[in-house]
Amino acid sequence: MNKKIYFAGSIRGGRVDADLYNRIISYIQRTDVVLTEHVGSKNLFLTEQGFERDSKIYNQDTAWLRQSDILIGECTCPSLGVGYELAYAERFGIPCHIFYNKTKTQLSAMLTGNPYFQIHPYEKEEEIYEVIDEILK
Repeated sequence: MNKKIYFAGSIRGGRVDADLYNRIISYIQRTDVVLTEHVGSKNLFLTEQGFERDSKIYNQDTAWLRQSDILIGECTCPSLGVGYELAYAERFGIPCHIFYNKTKTQLSAMLTGNPYFQIHPYEKEEEIYEVIDEILK
């Protein structure tokens, strides 16, 4: 049975890693379902904001989180939204795997100090896929 994966990556916090997100999402989609495949898209409209739109995003994302089997987050680019998604997933008992490039950033102690989160530092992108294979098997 295909797992439902909630992929978390920075959107409004910065899109510097959007291509990486897209490659990770495509890799996961070979075997499983990514509920948030739009996170890897280069065509996100970051300027569209406002309570009504933001409310729809919040409601959709939290619904996807509640139906997901696993959260996989790429956290090299810090994001308040991703931090919130991780805490939300923890609240609902959804396993969380956090990737970050240790040559580019230092992860928040709020994540590294929490034993709930599975932290996967990497230096080369290929390392991500080896760990994802283990997570999804």
